[in-house]
Amino acid sequence: MTPNPMQSMLGALPFQNGVVTRMINAENPTGEKGGGAKEIPNPDDPNLPHSFAAKDLGKGWKVRPFIDLDTGETKTLAAIEGPGCINHFWITTSAKQWRTLVIRIYWDGEESPSVEAPLGDFFAMGFDSHPHTVNSMPVVVAPQKGCNSYWQMPFRKHARITLSNDGTEKVGIIAYKLLYKLHEVPADAAYFHAQWRRSLSTRDHPEHTILDGVKGGGAYVGTYLAWTAHSQGWWGEGEVKFFLDGDDEYPTICDNGTEDYFGGAWGFHKSEKEPVEQVFNTPFVGMPLAHTGGTDGPRYFGLYRWHVLDSIGFAENLKVTVQTLGWWPDRTYQPLTDDVASTAFWYQSEPHTPFPELPPLVERWQR
Repeated sequence: MTPNPMQSMLGALPFQNGVVTRMINAENPTGEKGGGAKEIPNPDDPNLPHSFAAKDLGKGWKVRPFIDLDTGETKTLAAIEGPGCINHFWITTSAKQWRTLVIRIYWDGEESPSVEAPLGDFFAMGFDSHPHTVNSMPVVVAPQKGCNSYWQMPFRKHARITLSNDGTEKVGIIAYKLLYKLHEVPADAAYFHAQWRRSLSTRDHPEHTILDGVKGGGAYVGTYLAWTAHSQGWWGEGEVKFFLDGDDEYPTICDNGTEDYFGGAWGFHKSEKEPVEQVFNTPFVGMPLAHTGGTDGPRYFGLYRWHVLDSIGFAENLKVTVQTLGWWPDRTYQPLTDDVASTAFWYQSEPHTPFPELPPLVERWQR
């Protein structure tokens, strides 16, 4: 058996011996061998925020555990020479509004990012007003806002990850780490992609486009929705549709309904006697947030569906949509005017079609 260091499940662990492993963080921003925890405490240096805490212990004692990010600033979190694969990405921040922060990832020197999304939505946490845990296989958000991604991200020549602050306030604490391995990448390995979109559906067009414009071959592997329900009653009757390889008006894959696609049934209700949406987390499907309203505004729902064991392959092109439908009292479908933000995750060969321009901050804020 030929070991493949990109395989990271339990069965591949015996074959990891000798694979070069590195980690980039604020303590070792280049990931160089023996390059961690080398800063000398200097209270006069604003780039060494824990100099005072470490002044009695000296060099090697957590002098630079995080960075900051000024308003309008973009910083490179990692620049890695390949070939290799990013295995784990962890980040947390003191920012109160995570949609002001935008994560972008570039593979092999490309100018257009393959990943572009608000930081919270990338980690299945799209509502600043309601932080919550996520307990799934590829994405984990642990208390308090400890964001983990285990999506495997291979690259051949170079990987660059940036973080931008589009907000009006400086972010004082950004702690992060990227664990990666350096090794050859198989010729048929595709590149990781993620894209964020948002729309307000209408009575005339009760539909949100999750992804469109993808050209080439690849595999669709995940959906996260941050769904704001503006209407009373049930909101998740609409179908999720995958238009594959030239599909026009009708899709090849059409899921039964929104709650069906995300692994639930019968409105995600706790029981027949208690028809209220139930929060749940599982390895591949979940609704980690179900804020069912009250005095503080509309209802908020966060849902994920990871196609880890059931990826959706495409050879030429791909489009993904979701309908926003409820019920009228006469049991006919009610087109809804809901606010839906989505993050789509997929792998494909490069080059990719450049993404639509990311909406400005005023169009990303939670309504």
